[in-house]
Amino acid sequence: MKFNFTYLLLFGFVFFSACEKDDEDNGYVNRPTPAPLEIPQIFSDNILDPVIPIDNPQTVEGIALGKKLFFDPLLSSNNTQSCAHCHLPQNAFSDIPRFSIGVDGVPGNRNSMPLFNLAWNYDENFFWDGRVFSLEHQALEPVINPVEMHNTWEVVIQRLQQHPEYPNMFTSAFGNGPITKEKATKAIAQFERTLISANSKFDRYLLGLTNLTPEEENGLNVFMDEERGDCFHCHGNPNNPLWTDNAFHNNGLDATFSDLGLGEVTGDPADNGKFRSPSLRNLAFTAPYMHDGRFFTLDDVINHYSEGLQDSPTIDPLMKKVNEGGVQLSDQDKADLKAFLLSLSDPSFINNPDFQNQ
Repeated sequence: MKFNFTYLLLFGFVFFSACEKDDEDNGYVNRPTPAPLEIPQIFSDNILDPVIPIDNPQTVEGIALGKKLFFDPLLSSNNTQSCAHCHLPQNAFSDIPRFSIGVDGVPGNRNSMPLFNLAWNYDENFFWDGRVFSLEHQALEPVINPVEMHNTWEVVIQRLQQHPEYPNMFTSAFGNGPITKEKATKAIAQFERTLISANSKFDRYLLGLTNLTPEEENGLNVFMDEERGDCFHCHGNPNNPLWTDNAFHNNGLDATFSDLGLGEVTGDPADNGKFRSPSLRNLAFTAPYMHDGRFFTLDDVINHYSEGLQDSPTIDPLMKKVNEGGVQLSDQDKADLKAFLLSLSDPSFINNPDFQNQ
């Protein structure tokens, strides 16, 4: 009888397809569940959607793993400090002390930046000084930083491998294979991209759901007025729901610098004293303010721009009234500007159960 090779190939294909289906039904084939970001209307109406790395798509399993890692002190050298230790949900994932304190009780020289709307950081430079490219790489550094978690990734990986839950969670999120620091930071980045804040009073005002007070309206006018607040160049406008340009500026904090900021990273003296403009969202929860937490109240911040500017060789040209000490706001304009800025805060964000350690 003549052998028909075509029929053999066909039989093999059907047989192995059936086996794969069997395995899939029994949970042996790992297929993480897609979990695309839910883009708020206020964002989709005004700015581009975020670009998610092709090698780290958002998944239910990856987000769950990232959240567990974010709140787990296992990452630190002495098992006492998690990412959330310096990025508290109730403070819009920022820190309370002026200088964030690591596992050895030693304070650093900066205040932890708040964490929200990170998926829209289009230039992908992170930290106050922009020293790390991509959210995935950002998560690598705190573990090994001697004034933060003061650990090694080798120790962390060993702990994860010996943990009763993590091996299965990593397999569910990333498939078979060893646990790696790259997988861990990909998961943390997935969780951090879900930290979206878009439900402030001002957001609802833009959507026609509420009204501003006369004080908040005047505060917005002060914010947008080049002769008064002149805030919008660095912090955006109602058409920019991020409320930051995500760029680096010397905003007149000092005449000389003990912390070079971006200049330390680039080596360019023209960048000395430049730091990332933080978002103005959630200011009600993120005190103290500035990269070094020097201002404990929003009034202090407003007073700085009004009459406290310090000149230096790298002062940003946008600080146009530095020779006058600042924009010289009236007491009424200061109060109204503060009222507007507080309208950008989002209580539902800090109370979102998806972002809590439960």
